[in-house]
Amino acid sequence: MANEFYYSKKYCDDEYEYRHVHITKEVAKIIPKNRLMSESEWRGFGIQQSPGWVHYMIHGPERHVLLFRRPLEPKPAENNVGKQ
Repeated sequence: MANEFYYSKKYCDDEYEYRHVHITKEVAKIIPKNRLMSESEWRGFGIQQSPGWVHYMIHGPERHVLLFRRPLEPKPAENNVGKQ
């Protein structure tokens, strides 16, 4: 089932990394329609991603496209050694 899904390339803004997953029309018929899914739920449908992704939006016109995001890793602070 999962190998029939399409995973978009990742893209980001200042806070989040995003991706969308196109699921099959058959799976789209059985996912929850009026709420977002927990990680264990979307994994149960065969979606495979690294930890930390959150199903954050339902796109009504295309219910077979699931929208995910996760916070960007914080950037390391500049090395201020010797600066005062």
